Amino acid sequence: MQIVETTNEGLKRGYTVTIAAKDIAARIDGEVQKIAPTVRMPGFRPGKVPANLLKKMHGPALHQEALNTSVREAMDKLVAEQKLRPAMQPDVSLGEGYEEGKDALLTVSLEVLPTIEAPSLDGLKLEKLVVPVSEDEVNEAVQRIAAGSKSFVDAKKGKKAENGDQLIVDFTGKLDGVEFEGGKAEDAAIELGAARFIPGFEEQLVGVKAGEEKTIEVTFPEDYPAENLKGKQTTFDVVVKAVKVAGEAKIDDDFAKNLGLESLEMLTNLLKGQIEQESAGLTRTQMKRQLLDLLAAGHDFDVPPSMVEAEFQQIWAQLEQEAAREEDPEAARKEIEDEKDDYRAIAVRRVRLGLLLSEIGQANGVEVTAQEMQMLMGQAAQQYRPEDRQRFVEYVQSDPLVAAQLRAPLYEDKVVDFLFDKAEVTEREVTKEELQAAIEAEEGAGEAKPAKKPAAKKAPAKKANKEETVEAAPAEEAKPAKKAAPKKAAAPKEEAAEKPAPKKKAAAKKD
Repeated sequence: MQIVETTNEGLKRGYTVTIAAKDIAARIDGEVQKIAPTVRMPGFRPGKVPANLLKKMHGPALHQEALNTSVREAMDKLVAEQKLRPAMQPDVSLGEGYEEGKDALLTVSLEVLPTIEAPSLDGLKLEKLVVPVSEDEVNEAVQRIAAGSKSFVDAKKGKKAENGDQLIVDFTGKLDGVEFEGGKAEDAAIELGAARFIPGFEEQLVGVKAGEEKTIEVTFPEDYPAENLKGKQTTFDVVVKAVKVAGEAKIDDDFAKNLGLESLEMLTNLLKGQIEQESAGLTRTQMKRQLLDLLAAGHDFDVPPSMVEAEFQQIWAQLEQEAAREEDPEAARKEIEDEKDDYRAIAVRRVRLGLLLSEIGQANGVEVTAQEMQMLMGQAAQQYRPEDRQRFVEYVQSDPLVAAQLRAPLYEDKVVDFLFDKAEVTEREVTKEELQAAIEAEEGAGEAKPAKKPAAKKAPAKKANKEETVEAAPAEEAKPAKKAAPKKAAAPKEEAAEKPAPKKKAAAKKD
């Protein structure tokens, strides 16, 4: 095999690799010798079919297999001899006009990972913002559970329904005087003021009494899922069967037992733990963003354009999905187009930080254990049907790039935890609002993830444990799989900000 370097510019490398025809032929002969003992053909004893006849029968398949194997081995040898660390799967092409019996000329182009010196960790200082959990906060959580678990009792005879009361009603919806599908219910419970039905429905029932019948008019929202009801004016014939008032929820041990717990103390301790966990998640997010900002400010090196492009495409795909859900998708798309360069800069930062974290981890012996990898594969396999899960695990085990992609988030977390342990950390107590403000300030200043959203988009609910994730695969684990076909490198996943779709209700209700 002959290797000639054709390109060496920055992180770009190019080579021509020549595989001698005699080497491919020798591999075909080896394959023939392997299969010969198993081939049966009329007129020949088992295992005695002549080699030239086997080649004639299976020649194209044998040649293709020999060529593929030769290319894989050539790529392995190229990477080893040239001491390459491919950033992504190399682009390999076979010269035009190749045919059996000739030398195979491969053209190989790739980008390599930059050489990064592991940074000194001396003098690394971080501020940890801590939110203490107050007794009032725990009590408020208990009260919210009590409010959500409230029961209703029959009101005094003749009571007029008010907001906060519950009605038991039968109703029939009509469109142009004709009943429509999904618009009828019996013994439906409606809590006035809860805004669970379409606008105007609950409001018109304030003041009714048990035994009263009333016809109300409501207009369905323009974005209602049922096409035949969007924006349509309808009527509902309502029979009020009962008016109920909220019973007073007594918060005691019996209340906790109704929730499946042993005592009120157990409930409060459980809620306190949940609040502490949520605050700890926010604190970790703040510390991680602070850490990544420090690393980004202190390191500037070239990154492989192919990795940046893959990362940018991940970001861009998410933004386009979000824009498509806007009230004015075209305006939203225009806004993100105007900020395209900003998002590409974010992709560069993410890739650079990922490579830097990888270098720090390798230099300090951070690794994902085999047991942890088994756990990751098991968790990821759960998204597939039971009969496909083992195939998924085998697929991950057979492809180093896929395995690196799966391993990357946990590896990153372990490196971050290692850096937390090495840093000089000072704690400061703050309120939850101050902590959230600090996170948002660091997010905006560092451009660690798409901080700007299209103006038309409603702000998504923030998650307590949402962290910036760079998720670059460790450099030593980012070697190309043994295939000639190109493959995408591991790319970060963005957590969806969508709320779960609500369950379907009767047509009168919001859907």
